[in-house]
Amino acid sequence: MRTGGSVVEPGREPFAVAGKAVDAGVEWLARAGREWSERRFKESGEEVTDADGEVERRVTRVLRQHFPDIPVVGEESDGAAGDGGPLPSRCWLLDPIDGTMNFTRGAPLYAVSLALVEDGRPSLGVLHAPALDRRWNAAPAGPGGSKPPVEPPGGARALSRAVIGVTGAGSSTSRSGRYLDRLLDGAYRVRMHGCMSMDLVGVAEGWLDGCVCLTPKPWDVAAGVALLRRRGRAVLGAGGREFAFDSPLLAAGPAPLARELAALWDSTAAGRGAGRPS
Repeated sequence: MRTGGSVVEPGREPFAVAGKAVDAGVEWLARAGREWSERRFKESGEEVTDADGEVERRVTRVLRQHFPDIPVVGEESDGAAGDGGPLPSRCWLLDPIDGTMNFTRGAPLYAVSLALVEDGRPSLGVLHAPALDRRWNAAPAGPGGSKPPVEPPGGARALSRAVIGVTGAGSSTSRSGRYLDRLLDGAYRVRMHGCMSMDLVGVAEGWLDGCVCLTPKPWDVAAGVALLRRRGRAVLGAGGREFAFDSPLLAAGPAPLARELAALWDSTAAGRGAGRPS
C-alpha cells in the first residue's frame, strides 16, 4: 500500500495516526490553564473536568480527519456504549483522561488512553501519562500476523507473594467490596492508584505483579489490554476466560496469577458475607 508516494506497511497507518491523535490531546493539555482541571460531577457521581471534554474533542478530530469511517467511542461523548450498549465492530476507544480524580488533585497517575478495537479485541493501543512524560505503545501485528508472545520471566506467580494493583472497588457490602476484602487477606500487598490504565502499565513494566480492574469500561482498559497481550501477560475475565468487554472483572499478570485472581472473584459469590480465603 502506498501513501504520499511511499510504501506503508499494511495495518501501520492507524497506529501512526493514533500516535498523532494522542499528541494533539497531550500537547493541548500541557498548555491548558489550571481552570480546565476544576472538577464537577456527572449524574453517576464520577468526577469530570472541562479538560476531559477538550482532550476528547482534539483527539477525535485527528482520528476523523484520517479515518472518517471508523467511529470514535469516547467516555465523555458515548457513555451508553460503555455501559452495556453494543460497540461497533470496528471503532476507536478513547478515554481522554483516565484517572480524572488524580488529575484534579495534581497527582501524576493519569493517562490519555486510545485503542483501535476490531471484533471486540484491541488491535493496537497508545497510552500516554502527561505528568510522567511517558508513553507506551502496542503496535499492531505485522503482515501475516505474528507468533504468540512468549510470557516474560519474572514477577510473582502466586497471590501470596504478589503486589496487586486494584481499581474500581465498590462499597464494603458489594461483591467488589467483598472481593477486595479477600484480596487484602490473600495478597502479599495491595496497591490502589486510582487509574486502571496505569495499573495495566504497572503490570507491563513489572512494578506490579498483577492487577484487578473491577467493573471496567471498555475505554478504561482497551489500550492497556493491547499492551499486556503484546508483552505476553495473561488478561482474563470472570470464569477465567480471555477478557472481553462485558466482563465485570479484568485480572492481569503472569498466567498462574491471573487465573488465581479470576478464581477468587468467581468464589466471591453475590449475596455472601465477606468471608476469608480457605
